[in-house]
Amino acid sequence: MTTIGFLGLGLMGAPMAGRLVDVGHDVAVWNRTASRAEPLGERGATVAATPAEAAAGRQVVITMLTDADALDAVLFGGDGAAAALDPRALLVDMSTVGRDAVLDVARRLPEPVAFVDAPVTGSTPRAEAGELTILAGGTPEAYERARPVLEVLGTPRRCGELGAGAAMKLVSNSTLGAILVGIGEALALGDALGLDRGAVLDLLENSYLGGMVKTKRAMLDSGEYPPQFKLSLAAKDLRLVERAALDGGRNLRGVSVARDAFGDAEEAGRGDEDYAALVAFLESA
Repeated sequence: MTTIGFLGLGLMGAPMAGRLVDVGHDVAVWNRTASRAEPLGERGATVAATPAEAAAGRQVVITMLTDADALDAVLFGGDGAAAALDPRALLVDMSTVGRDAVLDVARRLPEPVAFVDAPVTGSTPRAEAGELTILAGGTPEAYERARPVLEVLGTPRRCGELGAGAAMKLVSNSTLGAILVGIGEALALGDALGLDRGAVLDLLENSYLGGMVKTKRAMLDSGEYPPQFKLSLAAKDLRLVERAALDGGRNLRGVSVARDAFGDAEEAGRGDEDYAALVAFLESA
């Protein structure tokens, strides 16, 4: 059994923390909206009033937060977790915040706290099933300390030194927008040409876009997009991808197009829907 502090109980964080509780770890949880912690308290977690309280005395502290600003506030703000970390603790950030934010946290952590960045790919159903892909960065020693906990949540792989997990997640996310734009525009073209929408989706299921179409087919057919991964977060991730590319001297034209499309869909009020709602937005544009 490991003593764990888990900070951030959104669509992904809540099922991840729940798995850690269910396998028998001693888990303290915190969330800015306290009511989201109550179901985990009923399952056996300790509900903490502050990030510092959730982190104090814990062997491993996991953060799963919206963005770099939220991570900074939870770690270093009032009642932040960083000051409460045991010197022997391991911090594991599973948020998608980009490599620069990860390295900034590392510079500010009290020594000798160990740190692994470990963002995930996969949405809520995979989090509930413990089938996330976990992209980790950190020293081999820190990664090995984190690995038994991460394996409860999915399949971890070490991508390199600290920040490599965050960087690899941006590479993964760089493809997401292009795929959804492709599906949306293919359906819009099919409509313009008078084709049956279901037949177009059947074709796309057997195309290069097939994996995503199969995953989201029920949403695409029903026109309902309950969030498994919010469109607003996908938009944020694409902004991170574009910024990282520009900082590296690369102009990723496809990413820029996708970033604009997701941004427009968010402004149109679809930010709290699943990211696949981009398809519906493009069909109606």
